[in-house]
Amino acid sequence: MSNEAIRIFLAADSTVQDYDVSEKNQGGWGEFLHTFLNKDIKVVNRAIGGRSSKTFIEEGRLVGILKEIEAGDYLIIQMGHNDSTISKPERYTEPFKTYKQYLKMYIEGARTNQAVPVLITPPARLHVEDGKFVNDFPDYCAAMKEVAAEEMVTLIDLMERSLSLLNTIGYKEALTLFMASVNETDFTHFTKKGAYQMARLVADGLKESNLPIAGKIESISENTVF
Repeated sequence: MSNEAIRIFLAADSTVQDYDVSEKNQGGWGEFLHTFLNKDIKVVNRAIGGRSSKTFIEEGRLVGILKEIEAGDYLIIQMGHNDSTISKPERYTEPFKTYKQYLKMYIEGARTNQAVPVLITPPARLHVEDGKFVNDFPDYCAAMKEVAAEEMVTLIDLMERSLSLLNTIGYKEALTLFMASVNETDFTHFTKKGAYQMARLVADGLKESNLPIAGKIESISENTVF
């Protein structure tokens, strides 16, 4: 690397992206990941709303990352929400076919630059059935796990971690993590509080991994004030 800092590049969607200061309520977990990292790690958040694994590549966003990423850096990939939008064919990918093919392009790109790819399953939505929060993207999560096994890539199962959190705290508290608590309609995107909690879960996953970066995760607190 040309500098001393380790960089974590984020390739993802609106649940991860940074939000303008004028957006006081909504947050993406990429905004808060740095909270849990040593000062010698820099987060480069390239997540952007409305993109799938396919459109992120087609728009040249992955190429842009690969022009910058260097040996020892990390590329964290969280895709799935928009890949599942079958009503928007420009975004849609088939979970066990094109979705897997696109994910492998991110992995190959990172490794070509001697960077470390990390896969993250999409987080849960505010969706309850029979009193339990449910996985709205089971095929995409399963397909991503297949890719992780086939390519021997570290995977953080944010879906299972977020479902566990939501089921533990219950619907009333879970609601405060989602924008539905603000506008009553958005059961996908996070409030700042929710984004912080998702970042904590990601940091937990990194800390528990066998990656060299595991030792650079700071002590993690469940609570913060927003």
